[in-house]
Amino acid sequence: MLGYRFSKFSSQSQNPFDRLFDIFKQMLTYTSGDVAESLSWLTELDKEYKITTRDYGIGDFINDLRERGYIKEDQPGSEAFNMTSKTEKAIRESSLERIFGKLKRGSSGNHKTRHTGTGDEMSSDIRNYQFGDSLEQIAMLESFRNAQINHGIGEFIMNEDDLMVREKEHKTQTSTVLMIDISHSMILYGEDRITPAKNVAMALAELIRKKYPKDTLDIIVFGDDAWQIELKDLPYLQVGPYHTNTVAGLELAMDILRKKKNANKQIFMITDGKPSCIKENGHYYKNSFGLDRKIVNKCVRLAAAARRVKIPITTFMIASDPYLQSFVEEFTQANAGKAFYTSLKGLGDYLFEDFERNKKRKVR
Repeated sequence: MLGYRFSKFSSQSQNPFDRLFDIFKQMLTYTSGDVAESLSWLTELDKEYKITTRDYGIGDFINDLRERGYIKEDQPGSEAFNMTSKTEKAIRESSLERIFGKLKRGSSGNHKTRHTGTGDEMSSDIRNYQFGDSLEQIAMLESFRNAQINHGIGEFIMNEDDLMVREKEHKTQTSTVLMIDISHSMILYGEDRITPAKNVAMALAELIRKKYPKDTLDIIVFGDDAWQIELKDLPYLQVGPYHTNTVAGLELAMDILRKKKNANKQIFMITDGKPSCIKENGHYYKNSFGLDRKIVNKCVRLAAAARRVKIPITTFMIASDPYLQSFVEEFTQANAGKAFYTSLKGLGDYLFEDFERNKKRKVR
């Protein structure tokens, strides 16, 4: 639990169940869905921060979890519990609130793409009327002001030259593949990097499900190999004793996106380490000692291939090793994509800002 502080949950503003449930949901993410371990941690935190009350203890909380359908017995009469789908959804919603609910506008992540078509949402920008603009775009106040200035107030006249319209923003339908590194380095050096990555993935999935239901999100994990996981699998995701086969992840991501009908496609890749593995003729080629040119070249070639089919790749590097930045810069240049060197704390902000900006295209 290094780096996390739970004293804020000792506030009495919430009822006892909600106060404990907020912590319990975070514990489930840290423990990859292990209910018993999460309850054990919760009991230890209660000893230190006095989260429970004289009238409501951990035993009451467990009973409420069971009665409200958040946990279920592994077997009838057993004290071993598993999460339910209701809990998985609650964790995603909690991740969305913690990450996206506090998002601040910034300058990161800007695709300068021109787009023509009918927009979805009015913006604050105003321009002169052009043939083909719809009636609902007309800015009435500004148009009346122009008519008075241009023709006087004696006899009201308004013509086409007086009309002003509001610009519209077009929210594109987008197919996104999120790649998550689950190599062993994601938990090395006493730093938990996989939990923030899971939280961001769950929050992004919940955002798309609620706000952009026509979009698609596919999630890939990559270690020695790469494979696709379901949304419900995210809370249980764990790091393995793997190298980093970035090539396998990119190949799978591009295969998935080739089948999507949306014109707008993108790959988000969360990683903390260098590519250290590829597979050739059924055998693994591995090298953990620095950047292997053979592996790097395959990554760069894939980045260029993605660029040719107009699939931008945004890399979120959650490590600050200077020698890795040269690889990321080469990779990003080959794809004409973007890269962010971010701390674990800032990962969600960067990813969500970039996703939201990619959704909005100015209609001209």
